[in-house]
Amino acid sequence: MILALQKTKNLFLSVALLSTFLLTTSCGDGKGGFNLEIPGVDGPHVALNEDDVVISVLFENIQIPGGLRYNVPKYNNSVIALEPDLQSDGTLMSMSIALDDVLGGNLDRLNPQTLPGGRDLPGISGGRLPAVAFTIEKFENMVFYLGPDLFGVFVPVNIKMQGTMLTSRYYSDGRRTGNITLVGEDQNGENGGFLLLLDMGRRTKKLLKKVAKRY
Repeated sequence: MILALQKTKNLFLSVALLSTFLLTTSCGDGKGGFNLEIPGVDGPHVALNEDDVVISVLFENIQIPGGLRYNVPKYNNSVIALEPDLQSDGTLMSMSIALDDVLGGNLDRLNPQTLPGGRDLPGISGGRLPAVAFTIEKFENMVFYLGPDLFGVFVPVNIKMQGTMLTSRYYSDGRRTGNITLVGEDQNGENGGFLLLLDMGRRTKKLLKKVAKRY
């Protein structure tokens, strides 16, 4: 009886959280695109700068003492930078991912992986993609995923919606460029975060180059 009541409580909590996320969407940059807002997070924002996919995320409630820069394992030309945000007390993460690393035939060198903790990747047949997992300061178990004309990143963050996942279309400049999933913590209260999967086909790359020119 107690177990049933707890499951019912968790269900109502999940529904309430999902309703909150659905009601707090932020408008894309034109043409009616909407992206989910993540509490405590500004972003992710995506653009294509020359031959790099640039993903920027501001974490409003995470502080670091100084700037840090990391090379991405098995991505020879890609880096992640963390630095204190100039306009807040938060931390700015900038991922500069080389298209040569994404589309350069690295699939055979990477083992297929699920989400951290073993749950299937949403929207992916078989629930796995070739991936590389690594840990950096303040962010344990980040993962980069690759597929044919596809790139994804899982960023660990406390979503506070245990046992629940919510997937929505992701827009750049008001046009769909992929999916974003809010990943609630698992049954152990771990492995929460968000998953961004980008379609790296020709149309998306052309759109992201257009976005980059504005900044």
